[in-house]
Amino acid sequence: MSQEDTLIETPESVSNDRFVEVSYDDAIPNNVDLSSDRQLLKALESWHPGYLDWWKDMGPDGFQEADVYLRTAVGVDPAGWAKFGYVKMPEYRWGILLAPKVEGRTIPCGRHKGEPVWQEVPGEYRSLLRRLIVIQADTEPASVEQQRYLGKTAPSLYDMRNLFQVNVEEGRHLWAMVYLLVKYFGKDGREEAQALLERRSGQQDNPRILGAFNERTPDWLSFFMFTYFTDRDGKMQLAALAESGFDPLSRSCRFMLTEEAHHLFVGETGVGRTVEATCAAMQKAGITDPYDTEAIRKLGVVDLPLLQRKANFHMSVTRDLFGSEISSNAADAFSAGLKGRFNEANLKDDHQLQDDTYPVMRAVDGHIVTEDVPALRAINSRLLDDYIADCQGGIDRWNKTIEKFGIDFRFAQPHKGFNRRIGEFAGHRISPDGRLLTEAEWQAGQGEWLPNDADNAFIHSLMQPCHRPGEYASWIAPPRMGINQQPVDYEYVKID
Repeated sequence: MSQEDTLIETPESVSNDRFVEVSYDDAIPNNVDLSSDRQLLKALESWHPGYLDWWKDMGPDGFQEADVYLRTAVGVDPAGWAKFGYVKMPEYRWGILLAPKVEGRTIPCGRHKGEPVWQEVPGEYRSLLRRLIVIQADTEPASVEQQRYLGKTAPSLYDMRNLFQVNVEEGRHLWAMVYLLVKYFGKDGREEAQALLERRSGQQDNPRILGAFNERTPDWLSFFMFTYFTDRDGKMQLAALAESGFDPLSRSCRFMLTEEAHHLFVGETGVGRTVEATCAAMQKAGITDPYDTEAIRKLGVVDLPLLQRKANFHMSVTRDLFGSEISSNAADAFSAGLKGRFNEANLKDDHQLQDDTYPVMRAVDGHIVTEDVPALRAINSRLLDDYIADCQGGIDRWNKTIEKFGIDFRFAQPHKGFNRRIGEFAGHRISPDGRLLTEAEWQAGQGEWLPNDADNAFIHSLMQPCHRPGEYASWIAPPRMGINQQPVDYEYVKID
């Protein structure tokens, strides 16, 4: 297991001097001494019923009364912060959890670099900071809405439980952002918190803010791709916000990153187990050609080229979440010290970037070129490059599985400009290998690069529920180990 994975399966209790307990005395669990701020507590308690109504309306459909083996945070120390047990999801103890304060912390970047971090909102940056928090907050309920029907076609109780764990943690991440809005932004923050419960993923009149969070998640393969690729955008954005000079935001995001590791684990191992099932079925049937689609699909598994096409789609849609590669808004957030870069502290520059440049890939006059642009305006481009590099680890591990079975196939990331609707490549047709195409060439080739209707229909045909302990669908291999040292055939969800 990777270091990232080790954060996700913790014992139910760990003795540790650094362990920061969460108070469960209030209706809203927290480690921010919420009971001492009666006005804030009252505002959040007023928001709570609307949140529960949203969860019951838009959370996992058909499983609100099921007992689910979930983990709940009891502290914010990575060495031992969670307990496990059965709980009905509407009764889950969502709370407000901030990572411990770092005494003497200073602003790590921008024009205020080296100054003490802010404990209150700096007036000149109020609007920009609120917008950053709202955009992050909006992604959390959106993903729950996108995934609400998946429980009905879960390939195992193990996977169903992981889906629900991701869902309740996205709900908790919404609480984390709402706390910041309500505590630090007054009436404006309360109105934004209410609006977060009113928008709906994919709704025409009042959709979620970012395009990728209005896409459907119609099947489990899409869910695994989403949690590997799109939740990885969440990791990158949270890591950048964790560098914020507004310390409450930084502390919120630092703990959210601990939970986010599990979501990435679910995605990587979900795709990896799908790859393993396909390769094992091919080997058993004596099929060596990964492009013998008809024969492979008859085995009840997903052919590898289709997995590549699904990955292409999810990678390209997620890359649009980073916004325009050259962005004055991103420059403003960095210069203000509200949002840093990925691994800001480890970067070897002055962390202010007034005179620095950064190479940005662009389509210019029918050619793809790389040009140096002011680094401040290329903050988004750098974060996208970091994201693409971060994606590669899981892809390499999937390829090792294929190699182990002796099959001649390798997954690859498409060109940065492939299938983009936002940024430098919007309006251009670019192949996965980086060729600028005419519209006719794109239309002729896109069936080889993105899932088509027949592909989606086949995937849908595989989505048959397996809801008995120890039962796994044909298209996915069982996990190597269970959750919290439980066996893989444990009854992770009790369904009446």
